[in-house]
Amino acid sequence: MTHQELDRLLNALPDLRIGVIGDFCLDAYWTVDLSASEASLETGLPTRPIRQQRTSLGGAGNVVANLADLAVGLVHVFGVLGRDPFGSDMQRLLHARKADLTGMLVQDRSWDTPAYVKPIRDNAEEARTDFGNFNRLENDVAARLLTALEQALPRLDAVIVNQQLRHGLHTPFFQDGLNDLIAAHPNALFVVNSRDLADVYTGCVHAVNDVEAARLCGAAVQPGDLITLETARHAAEELLARWHRPVFVTRGARGSLVVDETGIHQVPGLHIIGRTDPVGAGDSMLAGLTAALAAGASPLVAATFGSFVAGVTVQKLFQTGTATPDEIRAIGRDPDYDYQPELAADPRSAVYLSGTEIETVAPLPASSPITHALFDHDGTLSTLRQGWERVMEPMMIAAILGDRYASADETLYARVVARVRDFIDQTTGIQTLRQMQGLTDLVREFAIVPPDRIRDAAGYKHLYNRELMAVVRRRAEKLRRGELDVSDVTIKGAIPFLAALHGAGVKLYLASGTDQQDVEREAAALGYARLFEGHVYGAVGDVTAEAKQVVMRRILSEIGAGNMANLAAFGDGPVEVREARKRGAAAIGVASDEVRRFGLNREKRARLIRAGAHVVVPDWSQREALLALLRVGPAAPPP
Repeated sequence: MTHQELDRLLNALPDLRIGVIGDFCLDAYWTVDLSASEASLETGLPTRPIRQQRTSLGGAGNVVANLADLAVGLVHVFGVLGRDPFGSDMQRLLHARKADLTGMLVQDRSWDTPAYVKPIRDNAEEARTDFGNFNRLENDVAARLLTALEQALPRLDAVIVNQQLRHGLHTPFFQDGLNDLIAAHPNALFVVNSRDLADVYTGCVHAVNDVEAARLCGAAVQPGDLITLETARHAAEELLARWHRPVFVTRGARGSLVVDETGIHQVPGLHIIGRTDPVGAGDSMLAGLTAALAAGASPLVAATFGSFVAGVTVQKLFQTGTATPDEIRAIGRDPDYDYQPELAADPRSAVYLSGTEIETVAPLPASSPITHALFDHDGTLSTLRQGWERVMEPMMIAAILGDRYASADETLYARVVARVRDFIDQTTGIQTLRQMQGLTDLVREFAIVPPDRIRDAAGYKHLYNRELMAVVRRRAEKLRRGELDVSDVTIKGAIPFLAALHGAGVKLYLASGTDQQDVEREAAALGYARLFEGHVYGAVGDVTAEAKQVVMRRILSEIGAGNMANLAAFGDGPVEVREARKRGAAAIGVASDEVRRFGLNREKRARLIRAGAHVVVPDWSQREALLALLRVGPAAPPP
């Protein structure tokens, strides 16, 4: 989707009128703080004090919240509430979203407003308490609800049908009535998202997740099971043949599939740096794709737009989040996609260049030779900083735990360790200052350190660099004294490969998330700074100036947007690979083992494939084959 297409779609949303009929639920978040706990006088049991409580719309209500925050012109709701405090809160929240509530009915008997109470303690969600599991919808209430929808239908551009509860709105009486209504209005756009009853409603566009799709096609699968791409594709095609309407199959972090009369299309997932919360992501996807369809978008464009909406909301923790047009523009104008997750997870499917360990993941963007080459530094060429993760991890853990570092119980400690490792894995390759900015966010997220004692990004970077540079200086000193050779602190074959490119007239650039002066000093110490002819770029203390992105833009202006296929970017982290793939350049992933300095690191391989690498190499030892693949002229002898 181009920037212009995205803007046109967002600009069309205020003119839309969309109805939502289904199971309206409430999410209640209660923050537990046991510091004020005391023994109950009545039972002697410890109390569970609530420091803070807040509610948000769930189920069909979250779909409404998403549509409203997308700036859809009017959202008309059709549902049933109980006469209880949760129902009153539901109406308050819907009214705040400026929804039309004339279709919201109240049933006095046998109906509690569906609500999920979610206690949160020590930044983790505990077992929830549910209301509404024993509801029974009365037929006369169902009939009134369907009449209200029918009367509004001529004024609506689309209707979303939500089914979330087994004991909710969708009784047999309601199902028959809604099917009759759909059949009587064949030109109306109905989009169904149902956990249990997707096959009941015909004549509709359907949005289902991959587990639901597989079940509908007879597979014995459970929630959380991994559904292969092949299984999801077969299910999507079978459901299209059954329902004769477009089908959207969501696959969580692996993106989605869209099948319609034009064929089957795959929409990759988005790569999100940082912690995510998938609660409500399906509702966000549903709201986004329906709004796009109502605005006249194709199913493929609608799925892409829906993924942008969900990509925003999964980053909002402990809430059923929504996305605004500005947030969607931010993520949609420069999206980071998650490529080929199946291949990344399963090396048995790898395909190699004949007689080599060079894995060919995707076709290179063009057959013309490479004229410009961008290299990451640490882990791609140099191993002077090998083990930086082992320096950063304990430093981050100590920063998050603060004074509780020694006293934190095993559960909390393990939670922090897992969070830090995941963060480091996802941010490998970005400049250190941005990582430290992320650390500041982590410290705030865990809320163990008092706010007035949380350092800024520069403060945490100072702590990290102090530890890391001690390691680097020891290695550099050994190199200077001759106790280490250059080959001991570089990836195998790196310098001969650089020399071969340089000798063939390829212009070389070096870009790193490490500080500028440190990159220059280390490249000089390792003997290859001269090959880059001054094109060495590092971090400059500005989190908005990512060195690799800056260099990409400089190369783009130098060779022209139409010649980006003549650029190859080489790196062991996702940043340079993603930037190359997005701009139409060749993305070469270096899945290096930095301890041995040769051979494959499987974790890096998976990360690089998902970032969009066209080719993955373990090291530079098979340079002749790689140069031939890149159509670079005869290799120059090493210096």
